[in-house]
Amino acid sequence: MRIAFMGTPDFAVPTLRALYDAGHDIAAVYSQPPRPAGRGKKLRASPVQALAEKLGLEVRTPVSLKGDEAKAEFAALELDVAVVAAYGLILPRAVLDAPKHGCLNVHGSLLPRWRGAAPVQRAILAGDDETGVTIMQMEAGLDTGPMLAKAETPVAGKTAGELTDEIAAMGAQLMAKLLCDLKSYPAEVQPEDGVTYAHKIDKAEARLDFTADAIQAERQMRAFNPMPGAFFEHDGQRYRVHAAQIIEASGEAGTVLDDRLTIACATGAIRPVIIQRAGKPAMDLDNFLRGNAIATGTQLA
Repeated sequence: MRIAFMGTPDFAVPTLRALYDAGHDIAAVYSQPPRPAGRGKKLRASPVQALAEKLGLEVRTPVSLKGDEAKAEFAALELDVAVVAAYGLILPRAVLDAPKHGCLNVHGSLLPRWRGAAPVQRAILAGDDETGVTIMQMEAGLDTGPMLAKAETPVAGKTAGELTDEIAAMGAQLMAKLLCDLKSYPAEVQPEDGVTYAHKIDKAEARLDFTADAIQAERQMRAFNPMPGAFFEHDGQRYRVHAAQIIEASGEAGTVLDDRLTIACATGAIRPVIIQRAGKPAMDLDNFLRGNAIATGTQLA
């Protein structure tokens, strides 16, 4: 099939690779423009742009697709289909309608649950038992289009990073399979029941809430790993907790209960497994405590 691929972050890379390996005619790859990154703030191409250039594919990085020129350039590709995975730009109606089979999106949830920007993190925070990927026909609404295929996976204690990588691989395989026989995947309208919205993550949400129960605090750590990182503060320093275990203990919420940095929550307690002081490398708890002991009875924020 003659395809345009539209994606930006690491999540989208496996799908582009799968379409290329399947031998499709990739007429153009659309990605968000390079952004300043690193200490020198030099412009850095997105992961999708980097792969596309490595594969010798034409790359387009418009700031917007709303202008007449951008729409005309897209229509001139004469596509069978456009494949979209975490592109990050709004697709106008003219773009959605230009390909023969429209625009198909790789979405990281089991729609209609978790429409929106942060489906993986929201699934973890909500304590969902499973999540997955949906291939969806795009329309003007936010992730409201008909569904063509799904694949599920258990959440099972995974971090957002681990789950995102897994779902990205699943979506790539599913999209490649679907495009080999598109007629065998009839579109199914999303049910009205069960709709939830995965609102964009606010960095303030990553502050560990010890007034909640230990189960929820542990979910925060997984949901915000690797970014933005769940944290607490002590003596003006920020400490990111990359992983923790739930401990059967009790005390005033936010209080350090022992010399193993067990921290009381509203119900139960947590003990960091991997922790990182601001400006320092992440380390296991034993190594951390050798130079960063926090006294029993300390109240953390």
